[in-house]
Amino acid sequence: MTDALSKTLNDVIDPATGATLGAAQRVGGVDLRDGVATIVLRPGPPGEDINALRAAVAAALEGRDGVTRTRVIIETQLSGAAKAKPKAPPAPVRAPARRIIAVASGKGGVGKSTVAANLAGACVRLGLKTGLMDADIYGPSAPRIFGLSDAPGLRKTDAGIQPLEAHGVKLVSMGFLVGERDPVVWRGPMVTGAIRQFLNEVDWGDLDVLVIDMPPGTGDAQLAIAQGTPISGVVIVSTPQTLALDDARKAVALFDRTEIPILGIIENMSFFLCPHCGEGTEVFGRGGARAEAELIGAPFLGEIPLHPELREASDAGRLVASGDGPVAKAFLRAAEAMLLNVDAAHRPAPDIVFVS
Repeated sequence: MTDALSKTLNDVIDPATGATLGAAQRVGGVDLRDGVATIVLRPGPPGEDINALRAAVAAALEGRDGVTRTRVIIETQLSGAAKAKPKAPPAPVRAPARRIIAVASGKGGVGKSTVAANLAGACVRLGLKTGLMDADIYGPSAPRIFGLSDAPGLRKTDAGIQPLEAHGVKLVSMGFLVGERDPVVWRGPMVTGAIRQFLNEVDWGDLDVLVIDMPPGTGDAQLAIAQGTPISGVVIVSTPQTLALDDARKAVALFDRTEIPILGIIENMSFFLCPHCGEGTEVFGRGGARAEAELIGAPFLGEIPLHPELREASDAGRLVASGDGPVAKAFLRAAEAMLLNVDAAHRPAPDIVFVS
């Protein structure tokens, strides 16, 4: 079916040039899943009418057998010397899970990895077969959070890379391949290569949800995932502070440009919850993420309090979400809202969550 769609796509007239997409060699990949055709196109001429191009693609493909909607991803135009050696965009990969959710943030230090791990743990409590891909190559946290710091490493079989498992979650991480104190000193292409290997070569089995713990920022690694994976939606993690929210907006903009739905915003470290008296203290302010969600029209998934239990559990390799305290309940509510929004977004097969 995708071969037939590719042939039809090659005959589409590019409104900007009058040439066919095939003649211009702009078609980078086509994937069809649950009625949604995802098309990756290489960059076109400067200033082209993107909406007209998307409309032309939709007119050519929608209505064909098995196609109910189209999703067009256009690679970012490189500048300077990089233009002389354009790289073909990666073709969309087969979804390793029915739902693929990215957990992301615009900056580090907001507790993204802790949130991603506990959202995965909450999904397990909800009865879902769950995996977590730690895509933070430079600062992998999953081994510590899941209590696998001394794991022997990842094993590869004919079926692919075998993920490890803890707390009911299957997971892969660069932390299983390097020493706990060894830095990963890699340039961009090596990082994106490792991420694509995790995406393409891991034997996840039959997952309901794959959570992707995204690296912080909005660079090559994030684009490699956003443009090469059928992501169902993304969860943005931020603290209440204006400084963190400034960077969270950049993460939102990245996923908007790649047409990936924002499933919601989580406010981490929303307030300090005293373990003795149960009173809350707004150490970093409170409500900034909720206000930002309202401003951009995104769902607000909830507040995660700052509590000693969360730090103690993470350091000890336990998931707070597996327990019954107030922090566990906050993660469970956030996961339930996240999953409802995934289903409401009518994404293609996977529900993958990126936490950054």
